[in-house]
Parts: sequence; C-alpha cells; structure tokens
Amino acid sequence: MNNLVGDEKMNAVLLTSIAFSFFIVCPRMAGMASVITNATETNIVYVAIVGTLISLPLIVAMVLVFKNYGLAAALVFSIITDLGAAYFMKGISVNAGVETLIISLFVVAGIKVASKISALL
Repeated sequence: MNNLVGDEKMNAVLLTSIAFSFFIVCPRMAGMASVITNATETNIVYVAIVGTLISLPLIVAMVLVFKNYGLAAALVFSIITDLGAAYFMKGISVNAGVETLIISLFVVAGIKVASKISALL
C-alpha cells in the first residue's frame, strides 16, 4: 500500500473503510439496542444513530489499544466498556443491566471457546 499515491491511496482507504464498516455491524449490537430501547421505551433508530456517534472515539480507542497492546488488552477494554454499559443500564432498569452483563459474559466466553476450537482445527 505504500506504493499507492493520490487517488489510489484514497480509493484504498475508502474500500478498506467500507470493509471495516461491515465488521463493526453485528447481531450483538442489534440485540443490545433492542434490550436498552425496550427498557427505556425509546426509539431504536435514534438510539442507534446517537449511540454510534458517541461510540466513534471508543472504536478508535479500541483499535489503538489492540494495535499497541494486543488482544488481551483489547478484551480488557471491551469488558470495561461492557461493564460501563451494564452500570448505566442499572440506572434505568436493573433487569436491563443484568441482561447487558449476561450478554457481555457470553461474548467473553464465546471468544475463549472460539479460540480453542480454531486451535483444534
């Protein structure tokens, strides 16, 4: 990619960014949006839009943590943000906070199981 210049570099950044955008979208986010908007009776589309804007610095922080400190640090960062979400949801609904925490624990467990299964393959 270092050999690219001008428009080629911009096209490469755009195509790579589009691919990255598909990785960010996941069913977990949709599930979490559903849990928190049901608990608060808010509009899921508005929450998704505003939440996405608020999350942009966190996404950049996650990428930098991963790049500079590796997967373990990125997982710790992820767990901290998930606990933060559960904490905020408790203020709205204890049930939604518990659901958020349980989903977070399943994600961590899924990461561990996925790495073990892929190591066997």
